Amino acid sequence: MSPKSRIPAPDPGDTWVPRPRRRQTPLGILRHAATFLGSSVLGGVLLAGLILPGAGAVGLGVKNGAEGFESIPDDFKTPPLTQATQIYDAKGGLIAKVYERDRTVLTADQMSPLIRKAQVDIEDARFYEHGAVDLKGVLRAITKNAESGAAVQGASTLTQQYVKNVNVEMAGDDPVAVREAQRKTLGRKIQELRYAIKLEEDLPKEQILTNYLNITFYGHQAYGIQAASQRYFGKDAKDLTLPEAAMLAGLVQNPSQYDPKLHPVAAQKRRDTVIDKMVENKHITAEQAKEAKAAPLGLDYRDPQNGCITAQAGMGFFCDYVRHVVKQDPTFGKSAAERKKLWDTGGLNIYTTLDPDKQAAAQNAVSTKVYVTDPVSAAMTMVEPGTGKILAMAQTRPYGLAKEKNQTVVNLNVDAAMGGGIGFQPGSNFKPIVAAAALEAGLPPTQQYDSPNRMDWPTMKTCDGTWKNLDKGKKQGVIPNESPSEKGPYQLKQAMALSVNTYFVQMEQEIGLCAVKQMANKLGVAGKASGDPLQEVPALGLGTQEVSPLTMANVYATFAARGSYCAPLAINRITTVDGKDVPVAPVRCNQVMSQDTADVINSVLLGVTEKGGTARDLRLDDDRQIAGKTGTTDEKKSAWFTGYTGNLAGSVWLGSPGTKVPMRNIRIGGEYQPEVFGATGPGPIWQKAMSDAVRTMPDKEFTTVYIPDQVKHDPGCATPGGSPGSETCTGAPSPGNTGRPRGTNPSTGGPTGRYTPTIPTAPPDPGDQ
Repeated sequence: MSPKSRIPAPDPGDTWVPRPRRRQTPLGILRHAATFLGSSVLGGVLLAGLILPGAGAVGLGVKNGAEGFESIPDDFKTPPLTQATQIYDAKGGLIAKVYERDRTVLTADQMSPLIRKAQVDIEDARFYEHGAVDLKGVLRAITKNAESGAAVQGASTLTQQYVKNVNVEMAGDDPVAVREAQRKTLGRKIQELRYAIKLEEDLPKEQILTNYLNITFYGHQAYGIQAASQRYFGKDAKDLTLPEAAMLAGLVQNPSQYDPKLHPVAAQKRRDTVIDKMVENKHITAEQAKEAKAAPLGLDYRDPQNGCITAQAGMGFFCDYVRHVVKQDPTFGKSAAERKKLWDTGGLNIYTTLDPDKQAAAQNAVSTKVYVTDPVSAAMTMVEPGTGKILAMAQTRPYGLAKEKNQTVVNLNVDAAMGGGIGFQPGSNFKPIVAAAALEAGLPPTQQYDSPNRMDWPTMKTCDGTWKNLDKGKKQGVIPNESPSEKGPYQLKQAMALSVNTYFVQMEQEIGLCAVKQMANKLGVAGKASGDPLQEVPALGLGTQEVSPLTMANVYATFAARGSYCAPLAINRITTVDGKDVPVAPVRCNQVMSQDTADVINSVLLGVTEKGGTARDLRLDDDRQIAGKTGTTDEKKSAWFTGYTGNLAGSVWLGSPGTKVPMRNIRIGGEYQPEVFGATGPGPIWQKAMSDAVRTMPDKEFTTVYIPDQVKHDPGCATPGGSPGSETCTGAPSPGNTGRPRGTNPSTGGPTGRYTPTIPTAPPDPGDQ
């Protein structure tokens, strides 16, 4: 039997049309025999090793062919077969199956004996009787082809067909290499036969058959008998019935011509031919054959499910993130080529950190609060403090390529290098980083600045020099606060609660831009989401340089973990299909600030969610402790809320990833909003998602310090608290607002026994960094 194509696009030469038989003369028979020997798979070796040495008329060509045959190296090694990789969530649920070729390699005992017998009977009935060459088959093929006047029968052994499949497999998806592997040249036939001889010497027949059944193509992107069994019948290869096994065995010769979906009559006829061969070779009885032929095809066809696009519950973006991790993390290979090979070869079971319940909570929130047809979109990432594990990654627009359905493959939660875009300006979400740098530099939590309503950008020290304001007196050279009523003096707690711009600019000036940049780097903000480095300019501390929600969620997770930064982690464990562990990156954490500094930041950010803070309306359903920070950029083109409990951090971004839509007089999620702030746009998304996500989690409180409220006597602050979501001054604590974090002693205003009873007033110990 001549080898047929094992790739989806069959060689047109594989199809044939019977012609009327012509009367053959002896000379004609010899001519057809010579043609067959010169072009068939076995012709190369017969000509080179058996027939040609005695054919003096051929001369030099014979000598070169024989020498070429002997010179081919016999160190033929079968490559690891590309297989499907399964990606699972943290509870063992399948996120997606990804593959270059859908294949699952099986052992002999994982295959039905019926498919092994059927494949041999229809392709190489004398497989167990001959070596790499079947001389009887060669003579039979010569006669049949000569009589018919066409190449209707080949003489390749199953071992030779396996070698050809290996060559095609090694060619991968390179069409030029695939064509080269399938070229019917004398040199290639000789090479294939030499390798086949070596295989017959090294491997038992049963193993060659097993290898063949694992590598061969069965149509519809199914490589190997397991994928074929699942594709056409929705079952494992070990459970195939006789008619099912016969149909699959018959497919191999020409998966297109005998496609049971497109050509069921041809497929059934081919199946019955295989059944007849099994009777002929005494592998089944005539009664079994009659019953099998009477059965319908019985297809239970399953469409190929490949790639992250098949993931449900919005998990496609996280699936794609896992792909980027494997291809970029040196843990999975020293070079990019090694890591790509690991991913492309597949055959992995990847167990990830994604929590399906928290993913559902995040996805539900971003989908119900922001419609996919809205002019803006939302994205949210949840991270576990103390481990860096990514527990959820959701966004409004679904994963896919159909733009008319508002789909995208750009992961808005991550940096460009990991499949995201160029990120978004975080606005005031960045201010806690400035505060952490200042506390580490030795400033107290009661640090006070005059914080005018407007001021020129001041001169600031950088890592390598000095930044100077060259635009004093011009609009671009001035920094204002959000509201005309915002003017100092302010201390840190009140300035953070109200997000006072000029306060943090003055703080930057005192500690220097280098300290801010270095703290950002320690907290995982290695650069912009685009990959460009952070610029040392005063606007850095006000969040003008683009970052991703994953980055910000992890920054705040570090605060929750009392200053322990953990690199984002997406993969818990990887095993191969045979159960061997593949090394993965461990949890990587280090203390990037003193615990005292983190405790002050947590206490300050608790104030943001208390009465008087910009996020005072974002309490969770169970009223557990939360801390966080709002952020809104110029012209309301992006809005953020990043918040956390003691054991879960989440960051929500809201905006337009492309056209930068100003979020004023806009309808989002069916609700009209005259102006979007961090507390009114992304805040409710965070609130809904986190309320659901923490429902079954223990209530873990922060270690905090008591920071007294600043009592201001300023006629300009006549209305304590301001309006929800705005950034106006608080003045004195409003009625009913004690100004203390939840959990403090109501009679003394000081901390309860659950909190650190001191205020760090001295510079933190550098050894704690």
